[in-house]
Amino acid sequence: MGFLYEETLGVFLLLQLVLGGGAAWMTGRAVARSWRPAWSLFFYLFLLTFAVRFLDFALFGGTLVSAYYFIVDFVILLVIGYLGMRVTRAGQMVKQYPWLYERAGPVSWRDRKPGAA
Repeated sequence: MGFLYEETLGVFLLLQLVLGGGAAWMTGRAVARSWRPAWSLFFYLFLLTFAVRFLDFALFGGTLVSAYYFIVDFVILLVIGYLGMRVTRAGQMVKQYPWLYERAGPVSWRDRKPGAA
C-alpha cells in the first residue's frame, strides 16, 4: 500500500491518472467551453470520483468505501480537471477577446497593453 494508491503503482497510473485524469481533463474542458463557473467543476468531478473508485473496486479489488482514498482520488481529479479548465479558458479569452487580452502563460491571460496591436 502506498500513500496515494491502494494496490500497485501501475494500477494507480492506469486508473487514476490515465482513465480518471483523462476524463477529468475533458470535464474541465467541457465546463470551460460551456462558460460555466469554476465551482460547477466540483460537482462533476465528485461524481467522476465515484466512478473511478468503483472501477478500482470492480477491476482491481480495491476498497469501495474508503474516505481516505476517495479524498485522494478527488483531489487528484480536481487538480487535473481544473488545469484542463484553465488551459481551455485562457485560450477562449484570448481568442474571443483579442483586442482586450493576450496570453500570459498556459493557464492565464492578461490585459493587452494599449497601442500593442
